[in-house]
Amino acid sequence: MENLVKKLEEQITFLQQEISQISSEVYSQQKEIENLKGEIKNLNKKIEELNGEITSDIFKEDKKPPHY
Repeated sequence: MENLVKKLEEQITFLQQEISQISSEVYSQQKEIENLKGEIKNLNKKIEELNGEITSDIFKEDKKPPHY
């Protein structure tokens, strides 16, 4: 009986360590996901700005110069 209790205590200790490690990894991944979301937002803003510049450049090119 004592052997069984000792074995169960070892398993519980092992599982607690595993849970702690998994929790740390999930926390670090969540932080990384948040950082990546911020980078994606910044890239989307830059893309929109560039699209606006390209569109305005296209309209400028469509106009004839004043000497025509």
